[in-house]
Amino acid sequence: MVIKPKIRGFICTNAHPVGCAEGVKEQIDYVKSQGELDARPKNVLVIGCSTGYGLASRITSAFGAGAKTLGICFEKEPTERKTGTAGWYNTAAFHQEAQEAGLYAKTINGDAFSNEIKEKTIELIKQDLGQIDLIIYSLASPRRTDPNTGETYVSTLKPIGGTYTTKTFDTNKKLVHDVTLEPASDEDIANTVKVMGGEDWELWISALNQAGVLADNCRTTAYTYIGKELTWPIYGHATIGKAKEDLDRASATLNSQYKDVNLKAYVTSLKAVVTQASSAIPVMPLYISLMYQVMKDEACHEGVIEQIYGLFNNLLLSDNPPVDDEKRLRMDTVETNDEIQNKIKAIWSKVNTENFPELGDYTGYHLDFLKLFGFGYENVNYDEDISPIANW
Repeated sequence: MVIKPKIRGFICTNAHPVGCAEGVKEQIDYVKSQGELDARPKNVLVIGCSTGYGLASRITSAFGAGAKTLGICFEKEPTERKTGTAGWYNTAAFHQEAQEAGLYAKTINGDAFSNEIKEKTIELIKQDLGQIDLIIYSLASPRRTDPNTGETYVSTLKPIGGTYTTKTFDTNKKLVHDVTLEPASDEDIANTVKVMGGEDWELWISALNQAGVLADNCRTTAYTYIGKELTWPIYGHATIGKAKEDLDRASATLNSQYKDVNLKAYVTSLKAVVTQASSAIPVMPLYISLMYQVMKDEACHEGVIEQIYGLFNNLLLSDNPPVDDEKRLRMDTVETNDEIQNKIKAIWSKVNTENFPELGDYTGYHLDFLKLFGFGYENVNYDEDISPIANW
């Protein structure tokens, strides 16, 4: 079939296998160009491995350290008549590249929140790897079923304490306009913490430790985004912010609970980038477009692979990395410094539909959005009739 992007709202409902493979290859080429990591994990588990920062973490582990990687994801397989998800094609491409490089790579497809997938993962670790010395927790899901009670919780994107009105960009109508968000209820907050907080991260570490597959001196990190004043009402001071506070709680608990195996657990705050998750959040398409323009003008813009390679090489695998007051690792300090933020705020105050193309980098934002699904690569022929089938 000839595969063209089918965009509905803030998602693309199909994906291009060749384009996704091109994106994976670009990230691998970047990591190879940077050279081997100073510290090199041997066996890496990436929970949420198929897109965004999780995929970049797997690529960095494999091609920057020669590590064996085991990935967990929840992706849809293609058929002869319908494409698979982008994460499916990313994973297929990663497996192909790893095989050609002689690197161990296996992936389990299923609900990472479930006990069943945790058990399958442990079984495979025992069979192939023995123990894990680095665990990346990079799940982004709007819902979670508690594996013990069977109850399903759904997260919300709402401010806390009152309604909140701000600017946003409608990517369908191409309009800058105000959006008003209704305040969260206590139930909204609790459900969001249940989905996006640290409970499942803790359950993974507990299961791995009880099974004896958690190596001494293991490192683990959960990824988050903190932001600054412009995004705090929908991040830091909102339902998501409460979930992020729970990640901090979980990090402290893990460090205390697993002292006997010298586990080091960190929350890592990364810079804002275009992801399937951020595209769905009010404010973020506009904020990211303006932030991209400012950071590109200042020659300090980074994408997912640059962020993750820098995290691995400079912070996560170091013996005593610098942390903030909440003991988080921070890869977002360039984005959140006052100079960059003040320039974004100055544009934010005057941006409207008419001047947005001049003030913001929506072209870059939209291209990054397309690339999430394998579209927008110059050297891919999107008029070619190809098979949507790709296997791991």
